[in-house]
Amino acid sequence: MKLYIYDHCPYCVKARMIFGIKDVPFTLVTLRNDDEATPISMVGKKLVPILEKADGQCMPESMDIVRYIDALDGTPMLRAEDDHHPIAAWCAGARDYLYALAMPRWVCAPLEEFATESARSYFIHKKEQMIGNFSDLIQQSEGLIEQANQHLLALESLLHPNRLKAGWSEHDIHLFAILRSLSIVRGLRYPTHVDAYRLEVAQRTHIPLHDEYAS
Repeated sequence: MKLYIYDHCPYCVKARMIFGIKDVPFTLVTLRNDDEATPISMVGKKLVPILEKADGQCMPESMDIVRYIDALDGTPMLRAEDDHHPIAAWCAGARDYLYALAMPRWVCAPLEEFATESARSYFIHKKEQMIGNFSDLIQQSEGLIEQANQHLLALESLLHPNRLKAGWSEHDIHLFAILRSLSIVRGLRYPTHVDAYRLEVAQRTHIPLHDEYAS
């Protein structure tokens, strides 16, 4: 099986996680951000992640991929938790600052999807239409980082130190995708349990954080 991704993409992180959690072998393929032809030829539109199954069929949508891989061995292990769970609400709240902080920094990091100038320019052009000028957002970093730090502090009380000993849930998939996205941002203060959690999940899923590229 092959999984087509962008390294920075939180939806791709979700799809990647289940392979590490369940130790399922696969080939990771990182597309250039301006490569429209490959995903369109596979699923009819430009999006990732895309799972190319062993039989050649292609599956988009991160959580569809997660549930498919989880069920492959006949013993799915992810708990489906209530959408009203406090962690679900916390994840929803991260939208207020996540992309404004992460997008201008992702494109400056040495990630494979941005290996060419045309790929970088493509991303900047598309995303600035969505969230605004990247330079302006960088100028707003202080306030956005403080907002994120307060939000991370609120997460601390929601994370039991031994959360993963009770097994994985779909909330863990969504939560780590956000925390991994935030790892590209310098100046964030991770409370004790939050930091331990993100480091443990990164290790167990084999998905490195972007701490080394943080700016």
